[in-house]
Amino acid sequence: MTCFSSSVRLTSSIRRYMGVLRFPHSCPALLQNHIYHHRCNSTAVNKSTASCSYVIVGAGSAGCVLANRLSENASDSVLLLEAGPKDKQLGSTRLSWKIHMPAALTYNLCDDKYNWYYHTLPQAHMDDRVMYWPRGRVWGGSSSLNAMVYIRGHAEDYNRWQREGAEGWDYDHCLPYFRKAQTHELGANRYRGGDGPLHVTRGKTDHPLHHAFIKAGQQAGYPFTDDMNGFQQEGVGWMDMTIHRGKRWSTASAYLRPALSRPNLRTEVRCMVTRILFDGTRARGVEYQQNGQMKKVFADKEVILSGGAINSPQLLLLSGVGNADELRKHDIPVTQHLPGVGMNLQDHLELYVQHRCTQPITLYKAQKPFHMLKIGMEWLLKFTGYGATAHLESGGFIRSRPGVPHPDIQFHFLPSQVIDHGRVKSKIEAFQVHVGPMRSTSVGWIKLKSKDPKAHPIIQPNYLSTDTDVWEFRESVKLTREIFAQEAFNPFRGPEVLPGPAVQSDAEIDAFVRQKADSAYHPSCTCKMGSAADSMAVVGPDLRVYGVEGLRVVDASIMPSMLSGNLNAPTIMIAEKAADAIKGIPSLHDPGVPVYRPKSLETQR
Repeated sequence: MTCFSSSVRLTSSIRRYMGVLRFPHSCPALLQNHIYHHRCNSTAVNKSTASCSYVIVGAGSAGCVLANRLSENASDSVLLLEAGPKDKQLGSTRLSWKIHMPAALTYNLCDDKYNWYYHTLPQAHMDDRVMYWPRGRVWGGSSSLNAMVYIRGHAEDYNRWQREGAEGWDYDHCLPYFRKAQTHELGANRYRGGDGPLHVTRGKTDHPLHHAFIKAGQQAGYPFTDDMNGFQQEGVGWMDMTIHRGKRWSTASAYLRPALSRPNLRTEVRCMVTRILFDGTRARGVEYQQNGQMKKVFADKEVILSGGAINSPQLLLLSGVGNADELRKHDIPVTQHLPGVGMNLQDHLELYVQHRCTQPITLYKAQKPFHMLKIGMEWLLKFTGYGATAHLESGGFIRSRPGVPHPDIQFHFLPSQVIDHGRVKSKIEAFQVHVGPMRSTSVGWIKLKSKDPKAHPIIQPNYLSTDTDVWEFRESVKLTREIFAQEAFNPFRGPEVLPGPAVQSDAEIDAFVRQKADSAYHPSCTCKMGSAADSMAVVGPDLRVYGVEGLRVVDASIMPSMLSGNLNAPTIMIAEKAADAIKGIPSLHDPGVPVYRPKSLETQR
């Protein structure tokens, strides 16, 4: 709350009769408060009204990055608005252990304290199941709720973006921003960063089941990769994690907190942005609700939406930017007809293949009350031990069939059993792999349920609606079973729990997938980036919203198509790259970085 310095000298006059305050970009906190409480009679905003330079909606994975980078320029003032609370209680990591203890990640998936707690429509191709979609509503956003897996995707994903109309977003232009963001504990090289805010580490448990998974993958014929974010994604190996000194390293920790002392950065929490304020087709600010009051704040330069793949399109629609026919159904005045808003929704589905473990070495015992207390006390005192990891320390990427140019199936291995997103405690000594296709062809949409900003939007991911997706999931189960059947698991492998020995035929596997697959929590692509010639593009390569001025979207919603991996690291990269574009700095570029390609595509491995 102390981000606008009260020591800055006021240089503008106050027009009391007009109710207009005029400030320099770094304005006194008291007068800035006047702006927040200033009420307008319509969405039209007096162009002489000044406030902060940038208003950022959403203090999540992208918003925290932007708040840091845009406030680096002392002449620009930045206001960061977050619907949820701060990620610390009384400034303490320990008091907020449910966020900052890596092993405690499932706690915040079980309630809505820091979580939007979304649900989809019943899925016609998944036995009419309603799917649960947790999304972060707290400083750090979903980087404060996720499993802390740091995966960038494949180089060819970004080259595909370029072909899809995202000019300047090929791998040569994106890799430098991955490096800029990162400090990897193994040191910097052509692929890894060495001095960025985001600390990335490898697992420390050295668990025998992780070693068994990596060895079994090699026995099945897949290569070992020493860095799935570097030269070679394909293969099995150790995964990178956003954990630093035993604590979750969210974007709130990496980017926001180090910038809070700047006098030109202000943050507000527990404020629900209800609409963007337009003067004609120029975005001038936002309206938000906080502590039961409606407030308005204005931006001299830009309003930036960083609410994520659900909230950003929802706010655009509430503000009259979207498909005109849909907006009229809700009696929302049309600011700009953009039919792509909320469309092109893509997500990763995954399922668990589980085996009983014949040795008492899984995390089953660690979930008993006495052991949980012991683990918790060690973490609270020293930030070490089983509480200091999310335990997803190994994994892999493989190709589903011959002819696929780069991996389209991903594995996360876990030496434990997960039931219902972790909302039900494990019941047996077991291990599992999370597996699923990464470039599914099913595409969905997000639409407004009503014009009430507090009403969750309608989410229709349209899962498993194509024959290709059904086949890829079936193959994912078969390939996983093949890995678990390798010699490396002989000392540990008990009976299969899921899908179970009774599930063998294609029809039985397909039925299991319909019953048990769930979201991997990677919604994206709902404000897709593309060329001006693409009628479904919402933003251009500069991330400016088409047809309006002073408005950008910077988050996972702008992805033109789904990436081959987890989305947190790419979202941070997007924000780093966008920050340079917003500041008018030419994009970084590193041409000709070597990328692994299989010697032949005639075989699957």
